[in-house]
Amino acid sequence: MPRTPAQDDAPSTSPVSDFEQSLDALEQLVEKMEHGEMSLEDSLAAYERGVGLYRRCQSALEEAELRVRLLSDPQNPASGEAFSAQDAGSSNRGDV
Repeated sequence: MPRTPAQDDAPSTSPVSDFEQSLDALEQLVEKMEHGEMSLEDSLAAYERGVGLYRRCQSALEEAELRVRLLSDPQNPASGEAFSAQDAGSSNRGDV
């Protein structure tokens, strides 16, 4: 069956997959920068790329939050409480 133009324009990866790829790339970039063997120009370019990757991760997380809200209460997704980094961090610290 031939693909339609709408299918060709659709993103090829899911937001979760995109998040995981972006996070992995960001972690590798940070590790490379931490070694301190990059020139100033390379460091600035790496930082700029890192900011872009961070924003992609943040966007994917926001989309996931919206999906959770829609699944929790499809009639009123705005009624759900927003997730916060503090809430996530406090639950992780209780396990230590």
